[in-house]
Amino acid sequence: MRPLLDALRQRLADLAELALGDRASDRVVPPTGHTVWLTVLSAAAMAFLAVFALALTQATGRLADAWAEDLAQSMTIRLAAPAAEADAQQAAVLAILAETPGVASARALTPAEQAALLEPWLGPDLPLDRLPLPRLIDLVGGEDLDVEGLRLRLAGEVPGAVLDDHTDWRAPLVAAADRLRMLGWLALVLIAGVMGAVVSLAAQAALAANAEVIRVLRLIGARDFYVARAFTRRVTLRALAGAAGGTVLGMIAVTLLPSEPATGGFLTYLGFSGAGWLAPILVPLFAGLAAFLATRRAALRALARFE
Repeated sequence: MRPLLDALRQRLADLAELALGDRASDRVVPPTGHTVWLTVLSAAAMAFLAVFALALTQATGRLADAWAEDLAQSMTIRLAAPAAEADAQQAAVLAILAETPGVASARALTPAEQAALLEPWLGPDLPLDRLPLPRLIDLVGGEDLDVEGLRLRLAGEVPGAVLDDHTDWRAPLVAAADRLRMLGWLALVLIAGVMGAVVSLAAQAALAANAEVIRVLRLIGARDFYVARAFTRRVTLRALAGAAGGTVLGMIAVTLLPSEPATGGFLTYLGFSGAGWLAPILVPLFAGLAAFLATRRAALRALARFE
């Protein structure tokens, strides 16, 4: 791990030296042309998408935590008892919950609430009063609630009571959110790859367009490293500027997304919060680093083919 960090630190140092280096070498690269807009616009577009990928990655993490926390605290007790014993068993369960440490709240659902839960599947006109539906008790527990102890007590004192802690529902939801988070990181990797490829093409186009200039520079004694540095500096600064603009636009777009809990849905979580707002600041830096590495490699390989 340490050699990787040392290599990254050296690359960042080379990038800083390149940005503050010899500006006279910029004259080797033409200040205008299609490669300028290709580099700037592609870097801006990739940075804009990277901001949304970061927002997606952080949002799925918060969504997974929220789902896990909500479902971990919410439980349901199902009473499957004959109609003559249902009221007595419901009162017994509520009495047990009232004296159980860690129970934040517990209440029995009304027939109207149960009908509302079944309406999406059974329809609004189904005569639920004629069906032998179980009684449902909504339970909200705290962190100190002994779920297994409560389940064993209910099984011993009220045999018809079944405690459901929503484990079967919680695990797939959290797994789905984790997969979305992995897709967010994969999108960031793909964005970095596309940016490197586009910048490499821009550097090769600039080198090909200035083939005669490069031959003249070689005739007067210019070394390949000097020429490659000129192209690397110009293209890297263009990519850095474009990525900075795309990052700003992406952050503005993220702030315009709905953030009120009343809106509901996934978009409520899509965005940055707390220290997460610092993550987009790294996008232009990594864009500049990717442009630096891609351009330097492309320039040196292209110069090696010049006669």
